[in-house]
Amino acid sequence: MELPEDMQQCRQEIDRLDDDILNILNERSQYVIKIGHLKKQQDSSAHLHTPGREVAIVERLMRKNPGPFPSEALRHLYREIMSASLSLEGTQTVAYLGPPATFTHLAAMRKFGGSADYVSVNSIKDVFDEVERGRMRFGVVPIENSTEGVVNHTLDLFVDSPLLIYGEVMLEVSHHFLSKAEKLDEIKTVYSHPHAIAQCRNWLETNLPSVNFAEEPSTARAAERAVNDPTAGAIASELAAQLYGLNILRSRIEDNINNFTRFLILSQKGAEPTGRDKTSIIVSAKDRVGALYDLIRPFSSHGISMTKIESRPTRRKVWEYLFYMDLEGHQDDDRLKKALEEVRSRCLMMKVLGSYSSHQ
Repeated sequence: MELPEDMQQCRQEIDRLDDDILNILNERSQYVIKIGHLKKQQDSSAHLHTPGREVAIVERLMRKNPGPFPSEALRHLYREIMSASLSLEGTQTVAYLGPPATFTHLAAMRKFGGSADYVSVNSIKDVFDEVERGRMRFGVVPIENSTEGVVNHTLDLFVDSPLLIYGEVMLEVSHHFLSKAEKLDEIKTVYSHPHAIAQCRNWLETNLPSVNFAEEPSTARAAERAVNDPTAGAIASELAAQLYGLNILRSRIEDNINNFTRFLILSQKGAEPTGRDKTSIIVSAKDRVGALYDLIRPFSSHGISMTKIESRPTRRKVWEYLFYMDLEGHQDDDRLKKALEEVRSRCLMMKVLGSYSSHQ
């Protein structure tokens, strides 16, 4: 395609294309609204948000993209397009472990975009309660960190909760040093969550060896504390800097750059199969020699890959444990369905927490 040499002509062409994009977005929205009506006719409580379909749309466009528009930017662009489209049929309400600007908040926005209605709550249990009582359609909670391990409280709440896992978000945790100050040598106190302080220990010892540390219940609360003290700094997210009007004095100060946290999406309803799913279950083994081996053997015999297993005491009987497992496949797939039936016959209790897309 031959482009005009004149800058004004180029801008006029951009305006023309922007008008076309606007018209196409509105035409696309009409189809989204129609699909929403059809879904409601089939099931009045159906989720309009379908993560498998969203992934398929973005992956197809990224494969077709000839450039020069960056393919990765398509992922962010279409998240907002789909978020705005869903809002036409009603706001998607999402509870998350707050306060605003926590990494859980970031994970929620990564999944649902900027047009959802986000509600901050004070604890992981509160997230479960908001969704269980129907006040929120979805909830977002942390489940594990690549350096700190599993969030045991989240696992424990699944035992008695009727909620299902609707999806997951894998978020890279990047810590930034924020302050109202302009220079590091003005800092006397550093606020943050103890995990964040531990994850940035080497940087802190090298750059701020003489400061005082003050632990806060979240990185977002730390950023809030730093707002009114020009001699204070906070270890928090980029979103916290934006929300609280703080300067980013240093970016990505974490000692381990491969630091990821996995978050789960909670819902009263399960997700639709996508063909690339995982299933999470809880099982309780009988108190005898070889009980755990007998539980996991059906997965091997049916060719099912187990990607995770964690144990937790039941708190009901000494030395009795619950096992949390992530398995490849959907619970309705023939092979996994047969394996789960065998496991159910060999354990004291089995609970399927949900089958959901395994692709981000």
